[in-house]
Amino acid sequence: MGLSTSLSRKLGLKYPIVAAPMFILSNKEMLVACAEAGILGAMPSLNARTPEAMRSDLEWIRSKTDKPFAINMTIGLTDPDRLQIDAALCEEFEVPVWITSYGNPTEFVRRAKGVGSTVFHDVVNLKHAMKAQSAGVDAIIGVAAGAGGHAGRISPYALFPYLNANLDVPVIAAGCISTGRQVAASLALGAELVYMGTRFIASTECGAEEAYKQKVIDCGPEDIVYTNKVSGVHGNFIADTVPNPETGEGAKRWKDIWSAGQGVVDVHDVQPIETIVEGLVREYHDTVAALGS
Repeated sequence: MGLSTSLSRKLGLKYPIVAAPMFILSNKEMLVACAEAGILGAMPSLNARTPEAMRSDLEWIRSKTDKPFAINMTIGLTDPDRLQIDAALCEEFEVPVWITSYGNPTEFVRRAKGVGSTVFHDVVNLKHAMKAQSAGVDAIIGVAAGAGGHAGRISPYALFPYLNANLDVPVIAAGCISTGRQVAASLALGAELVYMGTRFIASTECGAEEAYKQKVIDCGPEDIVYTNKVSGVHGNFIADTVPNPETGEGAKRWKDIWSAGQGVVDVHDVQPIETIVEGLVREYHDTVAALGS
């Protein structure tokens, strides 16, 4: 039995896995490695620090692979002029998947549809999911408790089936997914794709510095703190890299504040993305076979 879903087949993916866009960390090399491994790689548009760099990255990606990839646009957190430039570049290069967040995706859905692209939108609750569905997005990313970066408070066990039962579009599961067992569990809860960030921090291609990758390997879930003191929006970060909110001591720059989810518990080594994907798929099949027996 293969590992696929109706949405992964529609997108042309070999496996229903997304390497989630991670601020600063995700890069063009990850997107191509993911594409060649049969999954969907994603990168925040702002990881290209200028529009010129964004154009260069898209040209490079298009020269290296003809498989799907995704660009994430953070609507409410991006300068409006830069946001318009990024959207225009996604149109020009016909980026296969647009991932929107932190705002109303209506305009971006219209523009994406104009070039035949698919739109995902991430949410932490049903209220925002319903609004995004009304805007015409193709799938909803449910960001559960324990997810790296900005995350919600609802358990994955509750959020994924809750969204699935109340929406007419596919649900993508995000939060604490680092193993093939968790891929199987997420699909069992009704997800069409799984959204994995923390596991791919510890990849050869990731732009994180080596100390960051090692920190993810060394941490347990108790080392992750859920706080709004970093950006004003609640998210999960490695606790000892977050500035002390009372004294102001500690890291001040984004690159020194390291985000990760509770899924660090299942990250044990740094591997190439192709090897990570092979391991996920193997463990998924082992899990399903064990359940069947």
